[in-house]
Amino acid sequence: MDFTRVTEQPTSFDRPQPGADPGDPRGALVHAQEPARAPGTGAALAAQARSGGESAASQAASPAPSGAAPETAAPGGSGQDTVTGPASEHSQPGAEHGAGPDAHRPRPASEGIPVQPAAGQEGRPVQGPDGRERRTGQVTPPGRPTPMRRDGDRLRFVGAATRRIARGIDLDEIVMGLCRATVPTFSDAILVYLREPLPVGDERPTGPLVLRLRRSDRIPADRDTEGGFAPIAPPEPNELDSVGEELCTVRPGSALAEVLRGVRPVFTDAPAARAALPELLGEQGATAVPDGQRAILAPLRGRRRVIGAALFLRRPERIPFEADDLLVAAQLATHSALGIDKAVLYGREAYIADELQRTMLPEHLPRCTGVRLASRYLPAAETARVGGDWYDAIPLPGSRVALVVGDVMGHSMTSAAIMGQLRTTAQTLAGLDLPPQEVLHHLDEQAQRLGVDRMATCLYAVYDPVSHRITIANAGHPPPVLLHLGGRAEVLRVPAGAPIGVGGVDFEAVELEAPAGATLLLYTDGLVESRLRDVWTGIEQLREKLAATAQLTGPDHPPPLEALCDEVLDMLGPGDRDDDIALLAARFDGIAPSDVAYWFLEPEDAAPGRARRLARRALSRWGLEELTDSVELLVSEVVTNAVRYATRPVTLRLLRTDVLRCEVGDDVPQLPRLRQARATDEGGRGLYLVNRLARRWGATRLSTGKVVWFELNHG
Repeated sequence: MDFTRVTEQPTSFDRPQPGADPGDPRGALVHAQEPARAPGTGAALAAQARSGGESAASQAASPAPSGAAPETAAPGGSGQDTVTGPASEHSQPGAEHGAGPDAHRPRPASEGIPVQPAAGQEGRPVQGPDGRERRTGQVTPPGRPTPMRRDGDRLRFVGAATRRIARGIDLDEIVMGLCRATVPTFSDAILVYLREPLPVGDERPTGPLVLRLRRSDRIPADRDTEGGFAPIAPPEPNELDSVGEELCTVRPGSALAEVLRGVRPVFTDAPAARAALPELLGEQGATAVPDGQRAILAPLRGRRRVIGAALFLRRPERIPFEADDLLVAAQLATHSALGIDKAVLYGREAYIADELQRTMLPEHLPRCTGVRLASRYLPAAETARVGGDWYDAIPLPGSRVALVVGDVMGHSMTSAAIMGQLRTTAQTLAGLDLPPQEVLHHLDEQAQRLGVDRMATCLYAVYDPVSHRITIANAGHPPPVLLHLGGRAEVLRVPAGAPIGVGGVDFEAVELEAPAGATLLLYTDGLVESRLRDVWTGIEQLREKLAATAQLTGPDHPPPLEALCDEVLDMLGPGDRDDDIALLAARFDGIAPSDVAYWFLEPEDAAPGRARRLARRALSRWGLEELTDSVELLVSEVVTNAVRYATRPVTLRLLRTDVLRCEVGDDVPQLPRLRQARATDEGGRGLYLVNRLARRWGATRLSTGKVVWFELNHG
């Protein structure tokens, strides 16, 4: 349905004439059967219409012959309507042909300017062989105004064209709307030049003014003219095709600069505009512009400055533009320029929001011991593209890793900003090595401090590759799905909990088995919920999709992690992109017990020597004797620092994975700092040695103290 059509009551200027075609787009009435009328009435009123100068009383005294046939006004008559029924001041033209209940209602008016007559017929409408007007089918009386010159036609066209331009959101849609609205209704061709680059908002452009041809539109030579555009003679195929250059630099003080500064549309036959054409179109393009008032150059001015120009062209065989057409071009240029400004601002806002959200998501996932990670993020549809979904993987002490996925309610830049704050808070809390339920509790408090109605769902899980266990706490988020090595997929039963931001609720954590080879899938509700399905139906479909994908690789080999994420996203249908989607997949490899060595050391002076002996034995058992000297030196330094201040037993753990990792834990919360020892200092060189010899090292504060760790490469 075309919502751009308007319905207008016929005025005295453009009432349809007698004998109008029922399909007249100007609003001809629907004709019905002729109603009954009093004998003699039609003849009397017809005689009154013909006489024009006699009084009504004298004509009423002349009786009409009985059974006289009704008469109609001649084509060349005075233009009064012939009435064949009882007349009233509310009678509509042509009512003698339709007495139905809707006979007084006009048809919707056409949204475009009527067809342009050919040159040489500017004072007369285009007529067919039968003497009727080609556009409406009416018999055209001599001296009747040409339909294209009616003010109502232009107003209807401007209204329809501006509505079409305003429907566009992005830059291409607005420029296309301008071209499609004007060709062929208003002009035979149009060229739209825009500033390169387009300024955004209040920013001041730097450098010279450069115009780039953004779009051009022309009537093809083989156009089907049945829709109303019927040129008298076929145009030359390339008549207007040579008009236009790709790039134009506007020189300060030039004729084109003066025309653009003037803002108002001008005919190109004016001296200033004619001098500006070679600069805009090039010498060859300027010579192809038809002579006379057949081209209008309209500057496009936005809210702050000129952002381009539009050139409207008519072929030489068409009638030239009129003075009122400059007003039409001005309206088109103004609405187009404001729409372009709006589109540029909208595009910049969407770009900023998208960048804001993407920079708040992890750029890449960390490489953690005993677990492999993969992720996906898909923004929502263009109508609501900015959301608050996020995911994260945070390394923890003891080779553990925290897996986080969350969803801030709403779709706006505010949601993205709140997501960034909650993600930063979660990373800080994870660094304190708090239990999952405590992390959610502090996130809930932080959401309440951010303001009212700052709600989000979140799932926080901690995986320990040594114990092959995972601890999960949930805050109103969809439950994760665990895909076992044999191909069985199950939805984990975790307490649902209340969303973050509700306040005054407790969160509960559960500890579950995380067998080697299994895959844990964490996701946001955009993956499983849409207008076409509820969330639980989507979760069941996700479980079935994971199980079917696992069957393809067999029971002994889990599917590749990246391919599994792609297969999961393939379950999305055309109506499933109402929300953004965050997806985090974790493949549990674990650490075998044979690759772990763990001891408790009493905080005494003999602890460093015992640590060296235990480390030497473990390395010999693993066949890593080449690392013995380095490991003994570093272990001795770290354990010495630990037992100096510790009051409880010190822990020493060695992990053999792709690297050799050593962890020393104590009950002192103060973290060691690397410093340059002076020549007279007796200590302070332990961490300097660790920093020089180790591949990586670090210190992490725990709720019960701290852990100092370092890693060494092995063959």
